[in-house]
Amino acid sequence: MDVITPVVDDLFDFGYIAAVNALSDIFAMGGVPLTAMSFLAFDPCTLATEAASEILQGGVTALEEARCTLVGGHTLEDPEIKFGMAVTGTVPRDRIITNAGAQPGDHIYLTKPLGTGIASTALKGEMVPTSLIEEATRWMKTLNQDASTAAAKNGATAMTDVTGFGLLGHLSEMCVAAGIGAEIDFATVPVMDGIPEMVGMGMVPAGAYDNIGHIEGMIEYGPLSRDDLLPLYDPQTSGGLLISVPPGNLPGLEKGLRDKGVFFIRIGHFLSPGDRILIRR
Repeated sequence: MDVITPVVDDLFDFGYIAAVNALSDIFAMGGVPLTAMSFLAFDPCTLATEAASEILQGGVTALEEARCTLVGGHTLEDPEIKFGMAVTGTVPRDRIITNAGAQPGDHIYLTKPLGTGIASTALKGEMVPTSLIEEATRWMKTLNQDASTAAAKNGATAMTDVTGFGLLGHLSEMCVAAGIGAEIDFATVPVMDGIPEMVGMGMVPAGAYDNIGHIEGMIEYGPLSRDDLLPLYDPQTSGGLLISVPPGNLPGLEKGLRDKGVFFIRIGHFLSPGDRILIRR
């Protein structure tokens, strides 16, 4: 179950994003979502019932796009708006993709640019350009369904969705689970336009610094600064998939992603046994 607080001002978009975020847990395993239960918390004294319905409608619309059925839900009173879903899906037992199967030499792909946490923080601080929040909203509303299908059909060895632990946090989990290291080409990591400027203005969520504290000891980043890496630690809402694939499967994966119109960037590869993440400029 994934529950989030508002990351955008538009209530329909918030509901839609929350549902897409919850669905990603199924897609990250190569699965197909079947049913969902919703969870909505709000203060009826400050949020009208019609507004709460708009959040729910956004969530239902996202489920419909994913061909997933809402079968029930819960509401409760809370001073802070929260919305999310528990999604149930299916995947053949012998086709489950976990975050633990990466092999040395596998290439690493990312299917959405980074920066949603920073953009949402800037929105709360009323510092975000309209163009940036529109771009962040578009990415957060993008389902990982087509990316998941392409990865599953083309021999992905491991996969996870990039969410609260940021790119480096989730990559570190893949490394630890497989007992291997990784090398990332910093110049290839996709970051939304305007995010570096927001970092320079201090619009960085506290969660990014929490992520640094948890895994910085695993990261080697040479001449780069910690500020350079903040977008890679940024907690994402409804982030893309991080996909590990053997070298021989690259053409098939890239064609599968391209045919579905899925954004993707190859950002690095896994190394021999170890748990270090090397970031090259």
